[in-house]
Amino acid sequence: MLDEKGVSADKVKGSGPNGRITKSDVAAYVAGGVDAGAVVMSGWGGKRDQSRQKMSTLRKKVAERLVMAKNQTAMLTTFNEVDMSAVMDLRNKYKDKFKEQKGIGLGFMSFFTKAVTEALRQFPSVNAHLDGEEMIMHDYADIGIAVSSPKGLMVPVIRNAERMSLAQIESTIKELAVKARDGKLSIDEMTGGTFTITNGGVFGSMLSTPILNPPQSAILGMHNIVERPVAVNGQVVIRPIMYVALSYDHRIIDGKESVSFLMAVKQMIEDPKTMVFGGKDPGEVLLGL
Repeated sequence: MLDEKGVSADKVKGSGPNGRITKSDVAAYVAGGVDAGAVVMSGWGGKRDQSRQKMSTLRKKVAERLVMAKNQTAMLTTFNEVDMSAVMDLRNKYKDKFKEQKGIGLGFMSFFTKAVTEALRQFPSVNAHLDGEEMIMHDYADIGIAVSSPKGLMVPVIRNAERMSLAQIESTIKELAVKARDGKLSIDEMTGGTFTITNGGVFGSMLSTPILNPPQSAILGMHNIVERPVAVNGQVVIRPIMYVALSYDHRIIDGKESVSFLMAVKQMIEDPKTMVFGGKDPGEVLLGL
């Protein structure tokens, strides 16, 4: 993973046994430019001292928005699981050629972003938000991608993600993540999104309920990939499974739409070729069904 991300081992502080560098250490460094384990409690040796730190302006603003999202929306979360076998096989088969031709690594976020934009086309209310008593609909998908930075979590926006290729999505995510790490994101780059994706899996999260990013009406939470026993055609097999969560504002999105949206994302990730055929099986597109 160090080689894949182009990171030198001496730049990453390991948090594993005997200082061993773990996958989450590398992910944390790449995502936020923060060495895992770098924060040391100086008094963690028996003393019972206390200290006070003033909240940063950014932290206070985030707190205000989170409380507003909790208090002013009818937020619910629906869950599902995704078999990552097909995407992982596709990535393993083509990642070297992809990087050679496109100049960028192939990650999982681009697949989910592509699947989300297609699912938003099918379920436009998930891509909308409320303004008073009116629903504001969008015929485009500006996708916010939550990234870690030294100052905390930031959500830069990929504009018109629905028109981008996987390579363009990967390149834009990398560019925005580097800007977040270096503290160079502009206000314009963090405002105006229509939907957000957050990936707690890079830090080891198994499952969570992501909170809405106002004024958006929905947010998708990705989590870590774990090999689990599942039933396939009546047989128990081991598959790489990711739990996904969709939090949504029930004032504007019905339960049927939220579940159907998440199912559409699941189906496209489990059968990636459908992403380029409007979410349908290529045979159905060919036959005009």
